[in-house]
Amino acid sequence: MPLPIVVPLVAFLAVVGALVVLVRRAGRLLALNRRDDAFKGAVAELADRIDRSLGGVIGRVDAVRRHELEASAIAENLEAAQDAISRYADEAQALPIAPGVIDPRDGITTELSRAGRALEMVAHGCSLLRAGGGPTRELEAQTSIKRGYLNLLHAREAIGRTAHDAAASIPPHRSVLSRNDT
Repeated sequence: MPLPIVVPLVAFLAVVGALVVLVRRAGRLLALNRRDDAFKGAVAELADRIDRSLGGVIGRVDAVRRHELEASAIAENLEAAQDAISRYADEAQALPIAPGVIDPRDGITTELSRAGRALEMVAHGCSLLRAGGGPTRELEAQTSIKRGYLNLLHAREAIGRTAHDAAASIPPHRSVLSRNDT
């Protein structure tokens, strides 16, 4: 083959080879970004739903704590919150995890079980209030409700913090040139 034909052909093949390599690496980067975004979205969406659920029941418990609402008025709310917590725990264990990030599943599940125990404590206090029995029972009921209320607040905050830390642990820039990202 004459040299004037070989040089452009070799240059063309070199350009095509470079483009193939760049397209493959760009595709890998897009796949990583898609996976990272799915992880962030799933964790944030679950944490947001948990926050709203716990926020609603916390408001009702606070109303009972402040004697603005009867203890019997929140029995259904406490049951619904317990049911939601068990569903959220299952969802937390099924979260997709991106390699190289903080795994929020155990932290969220632990805090959800803490919230479940807090709801049981509140339910116990509410049952004591409904049963009556004098000032000693009233004090025990109020103590149980207040402790449950505070544990609900702390669990809610810890879940939000765990979700934030997991999302923040994703590296901000993935290198297109890195071959170890797959």
